Order: sequence, then C-alpha cells, then structure tokens
Amino acid sequence: MSRRDRLGKGLGALLGQYLEPEAEDAEIRRVSLAAIVPNPLQPRRTFTDGELGELAESIRENGLLQPLVVRPAPGATDRFELVAGERRFRAIAKLGWDDVPVLVRDASDETLLVLALVENLQREALNPLEEAEGYKSLADRFSMTQAEIARAVGKDRSTVANILRLLNLPPSVRKLLESGELSMGHARALLAVHDPVKAGELARKAAREGWNVREMERRSGEASAQTVRRKKTEAARDPVVLALEEALRESLSTRVSIRRTRKGRGLIEITFLGPEDFERVFELVTGREASEIVG
Repeated sequence: MSRRDRLGKGLGALLGQYLEPEAEDAEIRRVSLAAIVPNPLQPRRTFTDGELGELAESIRENGLLQPLVVRPAPGATDRFELVAGERRFRAIAKLGWDDVPVLVRDASDETLLVLALVENLQREALNPLEEAEGYKSLADRFSMTQAEIARAVGKDRSTVANILRLLNLPPSVRKLLESGELSMGHARALLAVHDPVKAGELARKAAREGWNVREMERRSGEASAQTVRRKKTEAARDPVVLALEEALRESLSTRVSIRRTRKGRGLIEITFLGPEDFERVFELVTGREASEIVG
C-alpha cells in the first residue's frame, strides 16, 4: 500500500495502514499502567510540565477519548510498549491511574518510529533537531533512503534532506536551535559557514541581538567569504602554528590567533563576544570562575 501523503491522512488512517490488518478488529482491553513502557524509539525528548498538566486536566474532566495503542514488549510476558499516545500516557501517569484502556497491535520497530514521528509532526511538537534525528534513525536503522523517508512522513524529499543537514551544525549552534533561541531558518543560513567557531560566534550573537533570518543570511555569506580568504592566507603559514590555533579554537569555542616573530616570541589573541562570553573563556583557560578572582 502506498505511503504517500501520510500527514494528510491523520494518525488513525496511518495506524490502519502500518499495523497488521488481522488486528484491526481487536478489542479494547485494560492493562496496568505499570506494564507499559514508553516508545523506545520516541524522537521527542522534551515534554513540558505545563503541556502535560493541561492534558491531564482534560482527561480528568472528559475521560480518555481514545485508547493507547501498544504492542507486546519483545521478550517479555504481560509487558507492552507504546506505539501511539506518548503524551496521553504521560498525562495519565500524572493522574495516578492504575490501569488504562489500550488496543494491542503487532508493530515493527520501523512502525514505532514512523508513527511517533508522524504523530509529533502533526502536532508540530518536535524541534528541528529532534525531527532530523528521527529521520536519521530511519536511515540508519532501516536503511531507508531520503525519498522513502519523505513518502513515509508526507514531506518533500528536499525538505527531509534540508532538515537532515542540520545535524552537520556544530554543537554550539545545535544547542541554540534546540532551545528555540534560533529558528530553523537561522540554522540553515549557518550551514554556509564552514568554520565551526565562526558559526558559533554568529549563532550566539544572533540569539543575543535578535537578528532576523535575512540578517543571518547576510552575515553568514560574509563569514563564508572571509573564511575562503583566510584559508588562502593560511596556506603560506607554518602548519604547526595553524594546527595549534585550530586546537585552541576547538577547546575554547572562539577565535584564537597565534602570531610569531622571527626571534621565537609571539602573541596569542583570544576573542570574546561580551561579558558573559569572557567569563566562559576565562573559566576554560584558568579552571576558575571570574567571580572568584574579583569577589
């Protein structure tokens, strides 16, 4: 059966397509909440207390309108893994229920991951990195191509490819993207900056100053051109000094420049972007907080 237009079909239709057809008429049963474990392939890592609290109150007032979908846990008796309904499961746990209505279905690991992705994408609940890591899991675990992933989740192949590229960002940028301080548009612009230290500098400055995506694209373009010019200049420099500079940059996550004279003397310059960044660099260099020195 075709997997196209997954998001448009709704999760109920997807359950019917992905799960074993002979189980479609299975009866709803109640099982102990303690016998259910969360989806081990759940791509979403963050569930806020406020979000779950609101859902718990809704379930308390109106009851559980749709049963959880579970599968028998591999290698365990009377144990189950969630297939769909992670938010409801967590909200019910807050309510302290002893048991919960479920529909037990057979499902492969691929099904668990695809349905969890689709369920979260329908609710726009994943941040861009969680979405990218979900797609990467489909590629790594099940050898799915980008085109197959796109069909499974109802997106264009180019969209999947662009989201996967976010995993190439340096950790400092990914952290800001994951926290919501940068948008996916900001992050995509930074993919043009191949110097991870410069990319981190731009990301922190954009978050601090509230740049829009157009401004980020302009600054990233300038930085990319500067990197090309710098590499041409560095080609004539001592490769040992360049390697030491690069090691310091990676260690301090900021720009470092080493200048040497013919007599063996020199200067090390460490860039910082503001008071907070200075304190961060100071702590990395000395192993002490600046406040310990100045009182």
